[in-house]
Amino acid sequence: MGTHVIKMPDIGEGIAEVELSQWHVKVGDLVVEDQVLADVMTDKAMVDIPSPVHGKVIALGGQPGEVMAVGSILISIEVEGAGNLKESDKPAPVAAKETPAAPKVEAVVESKPAVAAPRPAAAVCQGPMVAREADERPLASPAVRKHALDLGIQLRLVRGSGPAGRVLHEDLDAYLAQGQSKASAPVAAAYTQRNDEEQIQVIGMRRKIAQRMQDATQRAAHFSYVEEIDVTAIEELRAHLNEKHGASRGKLTLLPFLVRALVVALRDFPQMNARYDDEAQVITRLGAVHVGVATQSDVGLMVPVVRHAEARSLWDSAAEISRLANAARNGKASRDELSGSTITLTSLGALGGIVSTPVLNLPEVAIVGVNKIVERPMVVKGQVVIRKMMNLSSSFDHRVVDGMDAALFIQAIRGLLEQPATLFVE
Repeated sequence: MGTHVIKMPDIGEGIAEVELSQWHVKVGDLVVEDQVLADVMTDKAMVDIPSPVHGKVIALGGQPGEVMAVGSILISIEVEGAGNLKESDKPAPVAAKETPAAPKVEAVVESKPAVAAPRPAAAVCQGPMVAREADERPLASPAVRKHALDLGIQLRLVRGSGPAGRVLHEDLDAYLAQGQSKASAPVAAAYTQRNDEEQIQVIGMRRKIAQRMQDATQRAAHFSYVEEIDVTAIEELRAHLNEKHGASRGKLTLLPFLVRALVVALRDFPQMNARYDDEAQVITRLGAVHVGVATQSDVGLMVPVVRHAEARSLWDSAAEISRLANAARNGKASRDELSGSTITLTSLGALGGIVSTPVLNLPEVAIVGVNKIVERPMVVKGQVVIRKMMNLSSSFDHRVVDGMDAALFIQAIRGLLEQPATLFVE
């Protein structure tokens, strides 16, 4: 037998260390080639580390939350055969079952695996489904927990098919398909006292989000500006375009119209499409409009980037927003797709509330926040009519953007959205 040592890979872009976010295996587990061993967190994204070999896990190189240097030992796997005493970037060979067993020789093979792109399905469903005791807290993402709450399902009753018994969305679907719905789930007695506590370590994506938010609020001089917009006309246009072209070109949400409005308004307000290097005291205004679209994922808030929005049609923007959002939610967005934005658009959709105060995505100097659309009585030309109204709650870096310019910028967006034909007038 030999020992295959896997080192923390060089993910590129000068990254010297990464945070070990989660193990998908434990000592004693049998693993196969391409099975995901661990998740590591860079400044921008979560990255899967796959196994280059078949074998048995004999040692883990760190604990979740630990910051590890590139090149440090990540995991040791016992493999068949004598192995290769020289360091290699290739997986150690695995002896076939029918081959006579080789003499027992302890050897070490060091390997730096390639960074995985999509997580293989085999890794998601590894191991048997697990049941839990009544007081055991099941592993599940926040999105899965909310989904279970909406369905009236007690998570402890659901067998998880994910790593370490993690409950996935498809496990909830399977649970319902078996007829164990809300009506059959045991109901806890009302008014029962609870004294339980739970401590959650802030690691991985949540730690990065916390650091970025704290950094942004400490370094930038935030101020917010809120404006009410009548979106009746643009919603009518959107419904018309979807009815006429939805089947062939895809359905349009409001987001691609907002991206278009940003692009047009930025022609007159280039100071909003900028990055501020506060250490060098340099403002860089960009001609290209790379719109970050804030997206909620199971691991936290991510901001994939619609590049060169100024050169995209409505349907092109819509398709790219959808593709990036799916990649972010599935943990498959690359570093390039999560970096390089020049201005950010954030929306809570139907949960958008009336007013919000979004935090800047440094080093950007502006972020436009979208609140929910509501129907309200409005006075139009002396008549009370029902209109679809929406607020834009936006924030700016007062070190770079003056209050008057911010107000004029949002008013320009308002004018474009209330008179949607002007979005396409060159």
